[in-house]
Amino acid sequence: MPGRPRPRPLAALLCPVGLALLLAAAPACISQEPAAESAPPYAPADAPGQAPPVDSPFWVDPQSDAARQVAAWEAQGRNGDAHVLRRISERPMALWGAGDDPGPGIRRAAKSAKAAGRTLVLTAYNIPYRDCGQHSAGGAGDATSYRNWIGAFADGIGDAKAVVVLEPDAVPHVVDGCTRADRHDERFRLLSEAVVRLKKNPHTKVYVDAGNPAWIPDPLKLVEPLYKAGLDRADGFSLNVSNFQPDAAGRAYGARISKATHGKHFVIDTSRNGEGPLPGDGQQAWCNPPGRALGVPPTDRTGDPLVDAYLWIKRPGESDGPCRGGPGAGTWWPDYALGLARRAKE
Repeated sequence: MPGRPRPRPLAALLCPVGLALLLAAAPACISQEPAAESAPPYAPADAPGQAPPVDSPFWVDPQSDAARQVAAWEAQGRNGDAHVLRRISERPMALWGAGDDPGPGIRRAAKSAKAAGRTLVLTAYNIPYRDCGQHSAGGAGDATSYRNWIGAFADGIGDAKAVVVLEPDAVPHVVDGCTRADRHDERFRLLSEAVVRLKKNPHTKVYVDAGNPAWIPDPLKLVEPLYKAGLDRADGFSLNVSNFQPDAAGRAYGARISKATHGKHFVIDTSRNGEGPLPGDGQQAWCNPPGRALGVPPTDRTGDPLVDAYLWIKRPGESDGPCRGGPGAGTWWPDYALGLARRAKE
C-alpha cells in the first residue's frame, strides 16, 4: 500500500486454527532509543488500568505510547482526554520487530505475555526493497540479512503463544507491479522460508499479508502469489493492515480468497476503520485521513468462522507519514490518536 508507515524500533517499545488459544499485543514507546538487553521485563498485562477486554486473549503493552500519554495528561490535569485515550492504551496492538535486531524486544514482550497468560501479536516487516522506496522504504539489505533477521525474530518468540502478521504489502506489491520483476522470485523465496522458520516454534501462528479490498480489486489475483509466499504452510492471511476498509468488505474479500485457497482463514486489521475510508481523495485517502475512528477492539470472537481475529495491527495514533500536518511515518501523534478514540463507537 503506498506510504506504509515505517515502524519504530521494537527494542524501543517500553514500540479454523484455534486462534482463541493463542493471541496478545503491544505498540511502541515514546523513546526511540534501543533498550538494553538487561532492561527489566514488562509489567504484566493485567497491571492496574491496563487490563485487556474480557473477550480478548491478547497481551497489552502497559508502556505503550498511548499509556505514557495517558499518564502525562493525567499529570497535567487533562483527565477527560486521558480517559478517552484509554480506549487505545488499554487495548492490545501489534508489536513490530525492530529493523536492526528484533530479538531483545520480542523476548521481553514474550516473557511478559507468558507471565500474564496472554498471546503476543507481532508484525514482521523487514523484507528487502520494502515499500518500493516510498515512505517506509528500507528493510533488510539483502537476502542473507533477512534470513538472519527473521531467525532472530522467531528465536525471540520461542515457546510463547504468538500470532505473526508476515510482511505487510510484500505480496500485493508484487501483484500491482510496484516491486521490480527481477526481485519477485527472491521475495517469494524469503517469505516462504520465513513461514517455515516461524512455524518451527511450537505455539506460533502465521498470517501472510494480502493487502486490502481497495488495493487489488480482484482477490483471485493474489491466490498464486500467496501460495508462492508460503500460504500452504501458514495459518492464513491478513487483510486491511494500516488501512480503513470496513469489516464487511474485508470479510467478503477474504471469503473469496479463502474459497480459492481451500478454506484458509484470515485476520482483519480493525485499528482505524470505525468510520471506513475517507471518501474520495484518491491516492491520499490512506495518509492520516481526518475524521476516522477506532474500529472493533481486538478479539477472537468474530462471529465469522473464516475470520480468526480482529486485530489492531496498525498502532492507532502513529502517523502514516508527513501529510496533513503529521509527523514522520511511525511517529506517535497524540492529537490524531485522541481523535480516533473520541470517534470510536465502542
